[in-house]
Amino acid sequence: MADQLALTSGDGIARCWWAGTDPLYVDYHDTEWGFPVTDDVRLFEKLSLEGFQAGLSWLTILRKRDNFRSAFAGFDFRRVAGFTETDIARLLNDAGIVRHRGKIEATIDNAGRALDLIAEFGSVSAYVWKYAPDRLEPPTQLPSITGESTAMSKDLKRRGWRFVGPTTMYAFMQAMGLVNDHLPGCAIRLRAEHARERMHPA
Repeated sequence: MADQLALTSGDGIARCWWAGTDPLYVDYHDTEWGFPVTDDVRLFEKLSLEGFQAGLSWLTILRKRDNFRSAFAGFDFRRVAGFTETDIARLLNDAGIVRHRGKIEATIDNAGRALDLIAEFGSVSAYVWKYAPDRLEPPTQLPSITGESTAMSKDLKRRGWRFVGPTTMYAFMQAMGLVNDHLPGCAIRLRAEHARERMHPA
C-alpha cells in the first residue's frame, strides 16, 4: 500500500492499519506481533503456521491456532519429528486445522530439520536471530521481502526445509520481532522496541 499508516481505532489507540477491528487480530497486534521471541518451540510453531498460511489469511490461521497446537503436540518439534503415517492420517481428518497433506508432511519433516539446527547452532533461536537486520527506524512501507529473508529462505531450503519462501520468512521475521515493523504513530511500536532493548541491552 502507498499509504501504510497507523490508524486510530474505536478505542482511541493508534495501530498499524492491518490490525483492523477483529478483537483476536487486534490482540495479536498489540501483544505478539513484533515482540522478540527466542523460545525454540514458539519459533518452530510460527515457522510452521506461516507455511500453513500460504494462500490464506493470517486471521484464518490465528482462529485455528489452538487447534493446530493440539493437533501438533504444542509444536514440540522433538515430538513432531516422530510423527508417523498414522499421525498424518489423523491430521488429514482434523477439521480444526488446514488439511493440506503437503503442508502437514512438511511440518513433520521440518521438525527433524529443527533438531539439525540445534545440533549445529545450539538452538533454533541462535540460527534465526543471526538474520535479524540492523534496521531500527520505523518503516514507512512494509516490505514483503528483504535481503535477509531471502538469505534465510535460501539457507533453510538448502538444509531441506519446505514452505519457507522469502516472503514467508519475512512475515516470520516481522511476527517474531527480528524486525520491529510497527508503523510510525502506532502505539505499540515503542513497547515492541523496549522489549527488543531488554533482550539486547546496550
